[in-house]
Amino acid sequence: MMVENEGAPAERPPFWRSLYAQVLLAIGLGIVLGYFEPAFAAQLKPLGDAFIKLVKMVIAPVIFLTVVTGIAGLRELGDLGRVAIKTFAYFLTLSTLALIIGLVVANVVQPGAGMHIAPAALDVSHITEYAAKAHDQTITAFLTNIIPSTLVSALAEGEILQVLFVAILFGIALSLSGDRARPVTDLLERLTAVVFRLVGILMRAAPIGAFGAMAFTIGKFGVGTLANLAGLMACFYLTSLAFVLIILGAVGAASGFSILRLIAYLKDELLLVLGTSSSESALPNLIAKMENAGCDKSVVGLVVPTGYSFNLDGTNIYMTLAALFIAQACDVSLSIGQQISLLLVAMISSKGAAGVTGAGFITLAATLSIVPSVPVAGMALILGIDRFMSECRSLTNFIGNAVATVVISRWEGALDRVRLRAALGGR
Repeated sequence: MMVENEGAPAERPPFWRSLYAQVLLAIGLGIVLGYFEPAFAAQLKPLGDAFIKLVKMVIAPVIFLTVVTGIAGLRELGDLGRVAIKTFAYFLTLSTLALIIGLVVANVVQPGAGMHIAPAALDVSHITEYAAKAHDQTITAFLTNIIPSTLVSALAEGEILQVLFVAILFGIALSLSGDRARPVTDLLERLTAVVFRLVGILMRAAPIGAFGAMAFTIGKFGVGTLANLAGLMACFYLTSLAFVLIILGAVGAASGFSILRLIAYLKDELLLVLGTSSSESALPNLIAKMENAGCDKSVVGLVVPTGYSFNLDGTNIYMTLAALFIAQACDVSLSIGQQISLLLVAMISSKGAAGVTGAGFITLAATLSIVPSVPVAGMALILGIDRFMSECRSLTNFIGNAVATVVISRWEGALDRVRLRAALGGR
């Protein structure tokens, strides 16, 4: 006689067993260790790097399987084109808005004013590798590099844009093949379930990775050394927070959901991003949670992977804000026309460096190398705090992609509002 209990909610596990609590504790322990034992803590970097490599190991198959099965499940290929157009229109609008906000805040607050730094006096030896990578981040290189050498090399090398390119083509081929491809689609859907189970296993190592990454960050760079650049960091963090709560909050409200409830729903993943300074570490979980929140699988499969390359709101705010900070610190006065040119270049270079590790700093180098008015050598000013700013970039990028997924699902009529309310309500 168990009928009376059928509708009862499942008993929740103890708080300390949740990923949220474990990652939060790990971050706290990492900060404490980095502060009191900096020399030892700085040696724990391999723990964070190893966890990120574990996650990156499964990102390519997760994206491939999600995109392929999503496209194969579309009713018509015309649906794919419509979703893609809406997705890129949304990305372009929000990314441009983020760049403009960074530009406006830098002009109003002027975080670099009064520093009077001579570019010739800066040590640029540490930014050589970033400048070298930035040299190749042109649109021409981007269009060339998106095509892999072979069909399987994209999966083997793990380049997100190449995996996405191959997955879209393979999904279209499956869709065009009709019923003959049904066994292949069924196999890929079963394989998807196995891969996501593997992701669940790997996530058990998240607290260890977050602990190592945070301990290294505090132990290596310290907290006291950041005092002279605290203004820029505070400006960037507050601007990003305002963008999330006001801009993305308004977008969410217009689409019928609360940005605060969405953030609460993704708290486990956001803590993981904070601990590792990498939004890629939570990509598989974001895909699973967006589907669980009622977003159609086909929309999730297209929006989330492309968003990781083209919808980088935090990175865009950082680019214009940091570029003007460097100009102000080096006493370089930029006219409105030059700032607009900087904005246009940033719109292009942010796509050219998509998917590159350390994309924020590399993209900034690419932008400054094209705009000669601002000295590239000035990047040495912010190299020491870039690690701390990358955490804010990653968090903002992650939330922006979650919002985009819900919004575009709603536009497509592919959003289960009951499941969304249940998920955001903690049920």
